[in-house]
Amino acid sequence: MEYISKSKLKPRLLEYLRRVEETREPLIITSRNKPVLKIEPIQTALQVSDVFGQWWGKTPIPDDVMEPETDEWGDV
Repeated sequence: MEYISKSKLKPRLLEYLRRVEETREPLIITSRNKPVLKIEPIQTALQVSDVFGQWWGKTPIPDDVMEPETDEWGDV
């Protein structure tokens, strides 16, 4: 986490905002050596399609998940 004073932030605000956006590291703004603000990127919630990627919607789900798909074992 980086700390920067208000006076140093003002002329280079866009540079610091871009850095926070790229690195995803929060930035603490200080006033008279005391932290007063925190700038951090917004955390977006993961979508189901993000987690399963290319397999999302392509895997069949049976109606009864406890029922075997095939009868390869026969009557045992």
